[in-house]
Amino acid sequence: MKLSNLIDIDSNLDIKGIVDDSRLVKDGYIFVATKGYNVDHYDYIGNAIENGCVFIVTDKDIDFDFPHIIVNNIDEYYRELCKKFYHLDVDNISLIGITGTDGKTTTSTLVKELLEDCAYIGTNGLTIGDKTISTSNTTPCISELYRDLSLVQKNKIDTVSMEVSSEALLHRRVEGLLFDIVAFTNVTGDHLNVHKSFKNYLDCKLQLLKYLKKDGLVIVNGDDDNLKEIDNSITFGFNKDNDYIISDVKYNKLTEITLINDQHKYIIESPLIGKYNVYNVVLAFIICLKYGVEEELLIDRIKSIKPISGRCEFLDFGQDFDIVLDYAHTINGIKSVLESFKEYKYQRIITVTGCAGGREKEKRPVIGKIVMDNSDISIFTMDDPRNEDVDDIIDQMVGEEKDYIRILDREEAIYYAFDIACKGDVVLVLGKGRDNYMAIGDKKVEYNDYDVIAKYFT
Repeated sequence: MKLSNLIDIDSNLDIKGIVDDSRLVKDGYIFVATKGYNVDHYDYIGNAIENGCVFIVTDKDIDFDFPHIIVNNIDEYYRELCKKFYHLDVDNISLIGITGTDGKTTTSTLVKELLEDCAYIGTNGLTIGDKTISTSNTTPCISELYRDLSLVQKNKIDTVSMEVSSEALLHRRVEGLLFDIVAFTNVTGDHLNVHKSFKNYLDCKLQLLKYLKKDGLVIVNGDDDNLKEIDNSITFGFNKDNDYIISDVKYNKLTEITLINDQHKYIIESPLIGKYNVYNVVLAFIICLKYGVEEELLIDRIKSIKPISGRCEFLDFGQDFDIVLDYAHTINGIKSVLESFKEYKYQRIITVTGCAGGREKEKRPVIGKIVMDNSDISIFTMDDPRNEDVDDIIDQMVGEEKDYIRILDREEAIYYAFDIACKGDVVLVLGKGRDNYMAIGDKKVEYNDYDVIAKYFT
C-alpha cells in the first residue's frame, strides 16, 4: 500500500507493515513510537531506522531529518492506521472476550469449536477453520491483532472467540474494540511480577468491562468471591445463588454435568475431565446458548469435542500407562489438575513440573507442596528458568522436603518418568503444554514437550 493511501501526505513510499516494536521492523515498515507501560518506544526510533523503517509516527519532535508525522493521540492514530492498512471493519465482527487466571484457552477454544463460523485468537494462535497461525502473545499486539482480525474477515467469518490476558489489558491492546460478550473464568493470584499486587491484577482484569457493547452480556464464575462485585452479570457455578447452577457432576468415562437454569435442566456429557473443566464447559455452553445455538445441537457437539491442544491432553503412543500434557503453571491450575486426577484412582500419579525463573518466587514453595502432597512421585525440573539457576528454583519449591526427584534437564526428567511408569499409572507433564520454546538466559531455545514425548516412543 502507498503511504499516501494511509496518511494525508504526498508520498509514493510502499508500506509493507506497521509496528510499534523496533525489533519487529522490516524494510518498508512504518514505526509508531507509542509509549508503553514500561518503555517509551520513542527512544528506539534509531533502532527502527536501522532495521529498515521508511516512515515514523510520533507525538514528539525528532531532532534529525527523516520522513515522519507528529500526531496528538498516537494510540488512536496507530489503531486507525492499522484499520486502513488491513482494510478492517471492526464494527462488523462479533467479539467474545474471555479472561481469567485459568481456563481462558480451553473455554475460548471450546466456543470456537461449538459455534459455526467462529475463529479463535489466543495462546494457541489464530485459528480459522482447521488452519492455525502462531501469534506472539496470548492477546497479540495491536498491529498483529488487527492483521489477525482482517484475516478473519477475509475468510468471511464474523465471530471471534478471543482470550484477553491481563497484560493485554494493561497495555491496552484491545482498546478500540467492543465485545458482544465478556466472560470471567476466575481470578486467582498470578502475574504479580507484572501487576505487583493482587488488587492491581484484579482491577486490570475488570478493565475488560470497559470494552463491552451497550447491549452486551457479562458472564461470570459466580463461585469466585473475587468476582462478586461485577453487576448485571449472568453467573454460573456450584453455588445455589447462581443463575446457572451446576447441581451434579458424575466423573466417569464422560463427565456428566447437570446444569439448572430456572426450571430448565440440561444434561451435558463432556470428554474433558476434572472439576476445572466442568467450569470451562459450562461457560462455553452458556456463551453458545446466548449466540442462539439450539440446546440439543450444542449438547451433541460437546459430547464429541476433541481435546484442547496442550490442555489436559491425553497422549497415546501405545504405552500401557496414561500420559497427560497440560499447561497448568499457576497455583490454582496445578492444584485443580492434580486433585482431578486423584478422583480417577490411578495406581500412581507421577508428576513432572517446575517453576519459571525471573518471576513470582513466592508461589514456588506453594506449588512444590501441592505437587508433593498430591503425587505419588514428584519430579522437579526446569521450566523457562531464564536467568536463574534451576537448582535454586527447585530448592525454593521443595524446601526441607526430601521425598522428590530432581532432574534438571526437562527431557531427561520426562524420560525418567516414562522409564519408571507402570500399567495403571498416569504421568502428568505440567507447565509448558504445547509451548514451542524454553526461555534460557535471554534467549528462547527451541523446545516442545510434545515433540520430546513423541521422540521417546519412536
